[in-house]
Amino acid sequence: MAYYLGIDGGGTKTRCLLADETAVLAKAMSGGSNIIRLGETQAREALHTTVRQACATAKISPDQIRAISIGVAGASVPEIAAKIRGILTELTPQISLANIEVVGDNVIALEAAFGTGPGVIAIAGTGSIVYGRDAGGRIARAGGWGFAISDEGSGHWIGCRAISAILRARDQGHETRLAAMVLQAWKLTTIDDLVQQANSTPPPDFPRLFPIVLRAADEADPIARELLADAGAKLANLAAAVIGRLTPHPPKKMAPIGTLPVTIPPAAMLPVAMLPVATTGSVFRQSPIVREVFYNTLQASFPGIDVRQDPVDPVEGALARARRM
Repeated sequence: MAYYLGIDGGGTKTRCLLADETAVLAKAMSGGSNIIRLGETQAREALHTTVRQACATAKISPDQIRAISIGVAGASVPEIAAKIRGILTELTPQISLANIEVVGDNVIALEAAFGTGPGVIAIAGTGSIVYGRDAGGRIARAGGWGFAISDEGSGHWIGCRAISAILRARDQGHETRLAAMVLQAWKLTTIDDLVQQANSTPPPDFPRLFPIVLRAADEADPIARELLADAGAKLANLAAAVIGRLTPHPPKKMAPIGTLPVTIPPAAMLPVAMLPVATTGSVFRQSPIVREVFYNTLQASFPGIDVRQDPVDPVEGALARARRM
């Protein structure tokens, strides 16, 4: 019997599904395996742990796995893909390298949402990216350029901006519930300690502040609620950029000689029914504010657009791709 493995190698956790041709036989989860963020040693430990757990649950040997598809950040970099493939072959040396697929986490998420069809997937977990494909197979992306310069609306982005918002409020003479909660989470006592910690090298684990922001928002902290709303709007803007690039534009009409060209209608005024939108990632799953603002912002720009309500599970897309191999 043939067995297939789909893996979602995230920055915070690694999840996998082990299946045969028709049924899922085992699920497993371990720590993050983002090799760029966490390093090769930690990525290896997480991937090996997850695969071994799944095989033990299914009572099979890793040698029996026919194909693996894994989605990870940075897969487009050949060196990163080669390292991930090498880590997996340590467990499954019998598999041909052609049967170990290493793709971006955006690819498996799009697969989970729409299979091989058209659509746009917005991802917001530790990092963020929006990725889409039209009916003709053209693809477009927005965001996802790394924590230091991009990843708007992600857990890292929210955590980093939570510190900035706390300090801006203090500059204006305001004390916030969020400030006290962050100090407690980081086991600090003063704002000076907070500043030193936030500016340390290597930087602190900003994504771990996302649950703190969620809790503060639940307690009606206005800064926390504003941060989450801003995250939803930023993610919607990224999605709008992808939709605009994949939406067919009418040919440019020219006015009579001597006058200015007729303006092309903006993408937000063009029909977009052929591009449904789905979401995934911990930020979307855990924050109603992010989901609501994301949905409302897209509906305002693209009236009637199909925005799926329930976040998808990318690991299911990885399994589907492994089975096709």
